[in-house]
Amino acid sequence: MGRLVFATSTEVLRVPADAVVFVSADGNYSALTTADGEDFVLTMQLGQIEKRLAEMLDGNDNRFIRIGKSLIVNREYITFINPSRQKLLLSDCRTFRREVSASKDALKALKDYVEKEVQK
Repeated sequence: MGRLVFATSTEVLRVPADAVVFVSADGNYSALTTADGEDFVLTMQLGQIEKRLAEMLDGNDNRFIRIGKSLIVNREYITFINPSRQKLLLSDCRTFRREVSASKDALKALKDYVEKEVQK
């Protein structure tokens, strides 16, 4: 498993890809959350991070998925999806547990995607 590197003019973040749970948008910034509960603020927009993930990871590596306009999540941590409550639970089923919000439409699309994936 490789490490992801996010560098700007003032900072560098280097983290194992499988330790990244999710990245959330915050205006011109993004917050990257790792499995140990650390939050890192990056001076990059979510779209830039999405592009960097595609560049850094093997083209067949689809562990990260964009959910609506404000989230990129690691599929391995998706535990519970509730579109009507607009809630997504991300957990490693051991020590990390975080509930995040997303739009109903985005979570419905994610739920449909996960259900189709299970049927394969």
